[in-house]
Amino acid sequence: MDEPAVVTPPHLGRPLRLTPFRGLTLAPRWIGGPATARTFARPYREVARRLTRWERAGRVSADVEPAVYLHEYTVGDTTVRGLVGALDLTHRSEDPGQRAVLPHEGVHLGQVQDLAERMLEMQLNPAPILLVHRGPAEVRGLVTEVAGRPPTRAFLDAAGTRHRLWAIREAGELTRLAAGLADATPVIADGHHRYAAYLRLQDAHPGSPWDRGLTMLVDQDDTPLRLGAIHRVVPRMRMDELAALAGRAPGGRWRELAGAAEGRALVTGRDGDVASVAVTDGGERWVAWDLPHPADAATVEVLHQSVMADLPRRRRVRYEHSADDACTRARETVGLALLLPTPSFDLVAAVVRADRLLPEKATSFQPKPAVGVLMRSLRDESADPS
Repeated sequence: MDEPAVVTPPHLGRPLRLTPFRGLTLAPRWIGGPATARTFARPYREVARRLTRWERAGRVSADVEPAVYLHEYTVGDTTVRGLVGALDLTHRSEDPGQRAVLPHEGVHLGQVQDLAERMLEMQLNPAPILLVHRGPAEVRGLVTEVAGRPPTRAFLDAAGTRHRLWAIREAGELTRLAAGLADATPVIADGHHRYAAYLRLQDAHPGSPWDRGLTMLVDQDDTPLRLGAIHRVVPRMRMDELAALAGRAPGGRWRELAGAAEGRALVTGRDGDVASVAVTDGGERWVAWDLPHPADAATVEVLHQSVMADLPRRRRVRYEHSADDACTRARETVGLALLLPTPSFDLVAAVVRADRLLPEKATSFQPKPAVGVLMRSLRDESADPS
């Protein structure tokens, strides 16, 4: 996108509240497969009616009573548990210390508008945004208690992911949950644009079901999400061109590496106040670019501040989640792959608490919850939800 990323005010203020909603769940064979995308395809205004028809036909199950849900899913050898509820969006705060949700990337306003219009047409939150934090012990204890009971629903989806769901409806447990989460300040792991669309819809339709937005909250101390770097590929760029730009970064060092093994090992961590970016043309030549920077800064921040912002606009940067894919794309585009070290979750949280944003596509939190496991119908909650 050529449109610059921007911050979308206002900020959501404390307390953080996950409220009960009436969950909709697609039949397992419709979750995690190619048919899922078709479920929410254009025309979006038909989606709500389609789900109603499917509910009658048994393709969608709907809970009679609202709940906050515990959703556990296992992808390969990774299990994630998160609380899923309708996030209260009605509180606003201009005080950074009172923010309830911390975005770590900016958003494109055109994409936000498109998502808001799509959700308004569908009258649906088809998937939760994903928040992550280091949760309080009292909430972790409640989650452990709930997970020790037989699940409300358990199934294997079309992609082979195992799911277990528990509905939390008991008043005492909901009270404990509300008290434990009131001061929470999670970071957005996935769904920055949907979060901004939630806020836009709430501004436009106060006092309606748009006062809430579907959200999943994961405790990184309980079942941590995997955090990965997103690498950069600059098409049609030579080493000497990038070296000239790199020379403008104060204190940086440019040194040749022996090969791919040394280059890949370079980005597995960071050493003190110097982080290294491995630069390669896709395989033949590997260079280490050492970037000194403060301990509270992410390497991707320094990279963009020192070089990426100076690239000619015709150099459209591409993004790859794996080093192998980045190297392949560099060869295909006769360009360079810039392989980045993975920031820790605590570093990402420190950046946003310092009121900074990371560059676009700075992190990858995995695995994400599948679309269709828990959905929220706005039409279900009001005779006139718009």
